[in-house]
Amino acid sequence: MEEKPQHGSLGGLVAGVREECESGRTKELEWRKAQLGGLIRMITEEEDAIFDALHDDLGKHRVESFRDEVGVLAKSVRNTLQNLKKWASPEKVDVPLISFPCNARVVPEPIGVVLIFSCWNLPIGLALEPLSGAIAAGNAVVLKPSEFAPSTAAFLAANIPKYLDAKAVKVVQGGAEVGEELMEHRWDKVLFTGNARVGRIIMTKAAKHLTPVALELGSKCPCIVDCLDSKRECQVAVNRIIGAKWSTCAGQACVAIDYILVEEQFAPFLIELLKSTLKRFFTEPEYMARILNEKHFHRLTNLLEDDQVKSSIVHGGNADPKTLWIEPTIVLNPPLDSDIMMEEIFGPLLPIITVKKTEDCIAFLKSKPKPLAIYAFTNNEKLKQRIVAETSSGSVLFNDAIVQYGLDSVPFGGIGESGFGQYHGKYTFELFSHRKAVVRRSLLVEFMFRYPPWDEYKMGMLRRVFRFDYVSLVLALLAFWLLGIRR
Repeated sequence: MEEKPQHGSLGGLVAGVREECESGRTKELEWRKAQLGGLIRMITEEEDAIFDALHDDLGKHRVESFRDEVGVLAKSVRNTLQNLKKWASPEKVDVPLISFPCNARVVPEPIGVVLIFSCWNLPIGLALEPLSGAIAAGNAVVLKPSEFAPSTAAFLAANIPKYLDAKAVKVVQGGAEVGEELMEHRWDKVLFTGNARVGRIIMTKAAKHLTPVALELGSKCPCIVDCLDSKRECQVAVNRIIGAKWSTCAGQACVAIDYILVEEQFAPFLIELLKSTLKRFFTEPEYMARILNEKHFHRLTNLLEDDQVKSSIVHGGNADPKTLWIEPTIVLNPPLDSDIMMEEIFGPLLPIITVKKTEDCIAFLKSKPKPLAIYAFTNNEKLKQRIVAETSSGSVLFNDAIVQYGLDSVPFGGIGESGFGQYHGKYTFELFSHRKAVVRRSLLVEFMFRYPPWDEYKMGMLRRVFRFDYVSLVLALLAFWLLGIRR
């Protein structure tokens, strides 16, 4: 296993990674392909060890671990490997006719040395998804896994050096003090996944070196449930809501549904359907992940201690501090100024807020900070159009939840307080690339109206250039030449 760097040794580690980057090896396409291939082998060959680490850290069932982390990650890395040559190729772009003879290309080049802070709730996916994109873009990388998922962090530290280039890709374990020391060094880009409080610290420290930062933060992701057309559609919607709340790390995910908005007349039916489906899905406690640790367990149970919230519980509410397990809990119309409605829940508690009519949800959402995602179960096309046009969020998903996280063809990321910077698929490659403009011109053609001394003739010519009025420009140049004027 790779040793944990001591407090004073990180400078040497960072210097070594930068030296490896500056050697130019990481830019080579074959090197990038070899690293991605190694990553796929690690995910495949060490699958059982990954399952064990995720179970140790979060109590995840191996099927949930495969669905949310191992499977989606392997698919993503294979997609990157298949498309790498195309993504890394220069892109020819159009240039104005006035610049003839000229051509221009946009060349993707590596940013340099990248620092990635991953989070504890999806500790494999949130570490290796951005790592794969940073490597694909030709960068050297230092990965800092979350200390709150120690088994997963130990797995990454032990196995990444076995499958990837140990000189150009490093894993650094440790707590907040290690993260703070890492941020004292110069990086070419930092990606942080976590909460807004630490995100602000990362940005403050990055400002010292003017280091660009991408932040993937949490938020209160709302879910609008409209009156659907049939009982079957309602059942499918409830299945997907439960999947996006309780069977995804027990709601401990930034894209999990945080609360539901629904018409008050439809709420009783929705609640009863949620109850019956929860009973059918979670026949064993092991089918839902546990809460991370005692601190988070008490934070969540404290949200239910408010008298008005406690009296609003319509399902669940039980908790076991010994196993760090909290029963799926539904709260109907808690006070909007209560902690459960003001803070990101990040756990298996689901408030349901009723409105007079579904259209009122638009104004409600506009009054809140911009979330990472908005989910809506509806067949109303006008409502869908209004949600897209009148609200702002990292993404919008209709008639499902969370699945946008696994799509390589769309960008994933927040806006405003939910973060900035987008990744997944090609967007990860672009996040860790610099798009360099390369323009080539000939010395054979020259237009002297570009230069002083200035007069109204040259002003007129420049006006034609910036209006792309090429016919008039050519006629003016022809007249200029025929009159024999020399300027």
